[in-house]
Amino acid sequence: MNSSEVKTLLESSLPDCEVLADGEGCNFQITVVSSAFDGLNTVKRQQLVYSHLQEAIASGAIHAITMKTYTPEQYKAL
Repeated sequence: MNSSEVKTLLESSLPDCEVLADGEGCNFQITVVSSAFDGLNTVKRQQLVYSHLQEAIASGAIHAITMKTYTPEQYKAL
């Protein structure tokens, strides 16, 4: 799996999101911006993202992932 595949996977399965992905092999760093994160704490946001990556993690295509999650408003404020 490569970073563009991770990006495509998340953007196609998580509503209204933008993903910035970097990494190679099975280790990735991602930034996910989505209105689906409104009202969710950091743990719930990460659980939501992981739920869409579970198959790739279980297969070993993704071994390690580091993520940052933002609502669109939070991302604009950076």
